[in-house]
Amino acid sequence: MVAACPACSSVQVTEPRAVDQPTHVLHLPDIHCGACISTVERALMALPAVQQARVNLTLKRAFIIAPGAEDATLIDALARAGHRADRLDAGRLGPRDVTARDLLTRIGVAGFAMMNVMLLSVAVWSGAAGATAQVFHLVSAAIAIPAVGFAAQPFFMSAFGALRHGRMNMDVPISLAIVLASAASLANAFGFSHRANWFDAALALTFFLLIGRYLDRAGRAAARSAAAELAALESPQAVLIEGSQDRIVAAETLQAGALIRIRPGDRLPADGTIITGRTDLDRSALTGESVPQPAGPGDEVTAGETCLTGALTVRVDRAGRDTALARMAQLVATAETQRTRHTGIADRAARIYAPLVHVLGAATFIGWLTVTGDIWRSLDVAISVLVITCPCALGLAVPAVSTVATARLFRAGILVKSATALERLSQIDTVAFDKTGTLTTGQVTLGGTPDPEALAIAAGLAQSSRHPVSKAIVATAQARGIVPALVTDTTEHPGCGITGMLDGKPVRLGRAGWIKGTCETDMSAVWLSTPCHAPVALTTSESLRDDAVPAVQALRDAGYHLALLSGDAPPPVARMAQMTGIDTALAQLTPAQKVDWVRDCTGMGNHVLMVGDGLNDTGCLASAHAGISPGTALDAARSASDVVLISGGLQGVPHALSTARSAMGRMRQNIGLAVLYNLVSIPVAISGHASPLVAALAMSLSSLTVTLNAVRRFR
Repeated sequence: MVAACPACSSVQVTEPRAVDQPTHVLHLPDIHCGACISTVERALMALPAVQQARVNLTLKRAFIIAPGAEDATLIDALARAGHRADRLDAGRLGPRDVTARDLLTRIGVAGFAMMNVMLLSVAVWSGAAGATAQVFHLVSAAIAIPAVGFAAQPFFMSAFGALRHGRMNMDVPISLAIVLASAASLANAFGFSHRANWFDAALALTFFLLIGRYLDRAGRAAARSAAAELAALESPQAVLIEGSQDRIVAAETLQAGALIRIRPGDRLPADGTIITGRTDLDRSALTGESVPQPAGPGDEVTAGETCLTGALTVRVDRAGRDTALARMAQLVATAETQRTRHTGIADRAARIYAPLVHVLGAATFIGWLTVTGDIWRSLDVAISVLVITCPCALGLAVPAVSTVATARLFRAGILVKSATALERLSQIDTVAFDKTGTLTTGQVTLGGTPDPEALAIAAGLAQSSRHPVSKAIVATAQARGIVPALVTDTTEHPGCGITGMLDGKPVRLGRAGWIKGTCETDMSAVWLSTPCHAPVALTTSESLRDDAVPAVQALRDAGYHLALLSGDAPPPVARMAQMTGIDTALAQLTPAQKVDWVRDCTGMGNHVLMVGDGLNDTGCLASAHAGISPGTALDAARSASDVVLISGGLQGVPHALSTARSAMGRMRQNIGLAVLYNLVSIPVAISGHASPLVAALAMSLSSLTVTLNAVRRFR
């Protein structure tokens, strides 16, 4: 990289934040609450090979780090713990959901039976007695028992699996409530009691619990994860060229070096390089850029892009899990399952709360039986307590919001690499920008007419670098028909310049102070040093991004303190700060000095967000409270950052910050709603003021409320 920076011998680059990538992703179709999360994670962590296991309740997935372990081993461990699991390829995170249709069928059966039983109950309530009432009870039983057995099967199977493995989940009290209501009604139907039968209550309980579960799934579909959206871009098949024949194969079976044919309208199934053909590529789904991009021989293409016009022959470079699209999906999936402070609070509360439900139900039954001596009334109240105290809302409170926020940011062209980044972004009070390539377009041009020999040597040094100034030097040489000199052993020095060997002699390209060993700060030029000539200046200029001023102004209006950190000379840095309205402008900073500035701010209690794109920004990006990089940034900068602006626009910075703040507020709201629900509903149920039907409605509405609160529009 060519950049302004004196005396770079002290440069220290902090290691980027490490994001552990799961080696296994499992689909858990039957989990519903915090107790399920706890059981699954404990069962997996009990295996010696498992280093980490995280469950996302909203996505119904387990993300596991277990190098060398087989999926079958993990699935068997979960089966022994009473949970069904299916293998889910980390690069294919969008399995077809067949559960919703099954739930609708069961809802229909329960609703139809409930209405018929209610009609029969009206006759009994209207005064039917004796043999007539007995017939109505028996007919109700004939309708209700098969209907309950079918419609409530998801609850029964889950509860049976839990009990068979010596544990309890939240489907146990629900199943117990349904069974008790049905058993008490059967006792009445056959004359063992004289209470009103509860077949309609058992069916209504099943009906509304199923509706609640279905609406919960619908809410989660609205909260579709960014990982699932990325997975939806994958093309499952490819047209493989074998000699003169074309053969359709699974995309995941492609090997590097294979040739594939891409027709107009096809979505690319792998990363590769165009061999023949020209086209316009639709990259909007990946970058947010709506304008099609032209591409031709030699251009690199990425899985998920759509070929709009001409046909292509593409050489496969990466396929399956190795594509940029699959890696991005995996990165987002990892982020969506990471624990924030709010997630930890909600999960711990749900785990502690779940066992108390069963104790509370038993205590309520004993208490009412002791006071009233009425076993049926005591049973009625106990059923209500068992149903109403399900902590599903608490388990959904945080992951639903995290999933929605990361998905909506992704749709806006903002890739969140870590769920903890949302929490850290919400705490930011200071935003620091790099200059070159971040606030500026990075499209640097050379002024004047450089000496051809000097330009050839400079191009030979610069062609190995991605820095904007290096690109400008190479482009100018190409435009003038100058062949770059054969420079070997090139080494890039972050914040300083590039060194190499020309005909066995050292040559250097970089900032004035580094080249000439002086304190010069003029960075309107880069300098070339050769053994046989005095240093030569190559003048440069760069332009401000169109969205830099609006983005900075939005941050100022939001109350953030702004800073510009640059290795450039004071005059251009001061001009840039004045043009954008940035409060603090610091020039001639080495990468280590940038890191020191960030740490000093942190030591004073500030939370710094660093926005940068270069190799010399990686230390700052990793040291700051949070880091953001444009999608055009170097790989090292993107790796060190928490958020990547894949659409490239700086307006993503204020948008990410405002969304993060809204998301944290939404999480606190959801936790508050879940706690409030329990504080109100439990006393009502224990006091006998909520029937099993009302309890079922309340429990379903509590889960639905936090889900709807999560998916409503962020400010």
